[in-house]
Amino acid sequence: MKRVLVVQQEPFEGPGTLGQALSGCELRLVRTFAGDPVPARLAEDGLVVLGGGMGVYEADRHPHLRDEMRLLEAAVRDGRPVLGICLGSQLLAAALGGSVVKAPRKEIGWFEVDLLPATTDDALFAGAPASFAAFHWHGDAFTLPRGAVPLAATAMTPLQAFRAGARAWGVQFHLETDRQVLEAMLASGAEELRDAGADAARIQARAAAELPRLRELALQVFARWAALL
Repeated sequence: MKRVLVVQQEPFEGPGTLGQALSGCELRLVRTFAGDPVPARLAEDGLVVLGGGMGVYEADRHPHLRDEMRLLEAAVRDGRPVLGICLGSQLLAAALGGSVVKAPRKEIGWFEVDLLPATTDDALFAGAPASFAAFHWHGDAFTLPRGAVPLAATAMTPLQAFRAGARAWGVQFHLETDRQVLEAMLASGAEELRDAGADAARIQARAAAELPRLRELALQVFARWAALL
């Protein structure tokens, strides 16, 4: 059985649909919010780093972020399959030489993702719809690391996903979102929602239509990633 290390930054941002797609793998959770140490090297077959409310530039306050960047860089260098989601994508970008800064405004809610030409032959996104609605919750943006390939954009965020080498992906939007993850994020982030002018009721109402479609795409994408293990 293949083994995957999953770094979870927040109690309310679990693997979601990704957990179902990786049901045939042995998952080892490193819960940094609970003080679990981040290993120096990856002993598993693949690495997933999930989202969180902190920023890459806050590593002085959250030292585990530096450990995660070192682990990500080492995993990419060793050719292991890597997937970074939201904060995980930002950490991956920074680990590979990109920069991460606060965006002009937060992108929270359901927004259309447009796939870029490079996805035509991408191992994960080839054959996916050219445009689809995904759930977003981020206030930071990253630049493309040298040699990486841009894969997706939204109207607000020109770089939403990238591939580094042949086996590492950073995805800013929350492709993993299922009903449980969505409700947990909304419940824990009520104040941030108000500050950003986002409407939780509208997000929940649209979720009824969007979650099944997002789940179908997520299972396809994550299964392709799992096949690389």
